Amino acid sequence: MSENELRWDRVPQVTRSGEEDTQTMSSGGCVRVSGVGPQHTEATKIWFGQVSNEPGYRSLPHHHGEAETGGYVLRGAGRIYFGEGYREYLDMTAGDWVFVPPFMPHVEANMSTTEELVWLTTRTPDNIVVNLDEVDDSTLEGFRRA
Repeated sequence: MSENELRWDRVPQVTRSGEEDTQTMSSGGCVRVSGVGPQHTEATKIWFGQVSNEPGYRSLPHHHGEAETGGYVLRGAGRIYFGEGYREYLDMTAGDWVFVPPFMPHVEANMSTTEELVWLTTRTPDNIVVNLDEVDDSTLEGFRRA
């Protein structure tokens, strides 16, 4: 980038604790809080936030449209169900990273009935959430509610 392309008229933006956007699209027991996104910053090509599930809760089946999604588990024991009938799954614990491709239907579940599941998530271009038809808990291997 040349000196002529640098933007001196822009400044960083900080979203203070407690000032996050909480009006994000949620999927069942999955709560998304926006820290960086077009809802309250100048961001136009990224969404970054915290996602959590209470003990024994899970999201509705959903996908993220054209968005690529990356996640990092801060604490808890999570499982992401995917594939036909949501019969396939991957488990995640604190320190694990996950990538979810665009348009991939999935269910995010907290596998603990006593501890909260919390992870950081980023999406490009935005926090797209398309909820799909609900599935019965019994179709999700190993999942049980609190």
